[in-house]
Amino acid sequence: MAQKSASKAAPKKSAPKKSSAKNAAPITSPLSNSDRDITGRVLQDTLLDLIDLHLVAKQAHWNVVGKFFRDVHLQLDELVNSARGFADDVAERAVTIGISPDGRASTVAKGSGLPDFPADWRTDGQVIEAIVDTLGEVVGRLRKRIDETDKTDLVSQDLLIAISSDLEKSHWMWQAQLA
Repeated sequence: MAQKSASKAAPKKSAPKKSSAKNAAPITSPLSNSDRDITGRVLQDTLLDLIDLHLVAKQAHWNVVGKFFRDVHLQLDELVNSARGFADDVAERAVTIGISPDGRASTVAKGSGLPDFPADWRTDGQVIEAIVDTLGEVVGRLRKRIDETDKTDLVSQDLLIAISSDLEKSHWMWQAQLA
C-alpha cells in the first residue's frame, strides 16, 4: 500500500476569523449608530425599571397583611409575572438592535428611578398605595421613552407602547381599590 505524501493530505480548516476590533459587538444593528445608541439607552433604562418593578411587587407580595391579603397577594403575583415578561421582551429587543442589556442587581440598584418599597409588614392598603405610586412612576417614565423612540426606532416604540398599555390598565385596577 502506498502512503499518501504530506503534500496530498486533506487541507486543514482554518478557524473563523475574529473581529480585529477589541470587544466588537457580535450582533449587528438594523439602526444607525446614533439611533441604536438612543434606543439602547431607552431600552436599558426601561429594563432597569421593569426589573425593579418586579422586585418591588415581590417584596410587597411577601409582606402584605390585612383583610384583603389574599386578593392583593394574588394580584401582586400577576404584576410580578407581567414585569418579568416585559423585562425579558425589552432585554431581547436591546440584543436585537446590538445592545448588550445589563440587568445585574448593582445596575438596577444604581439606575432604577422607582420609589423604594419599605421593608417589613405592610397592610393591604399601604401596599396598594405603594403599588399605585410605583406603577404611576413606571408609566410616566415609559411615556417619555415612547416619545424618545419616535424618530429612532418605531419597533422599539411599539414594544414600549404595548408595555405601557398593559401597565396603565394595571395601574387603573390598583387605583380602583383605593376608591
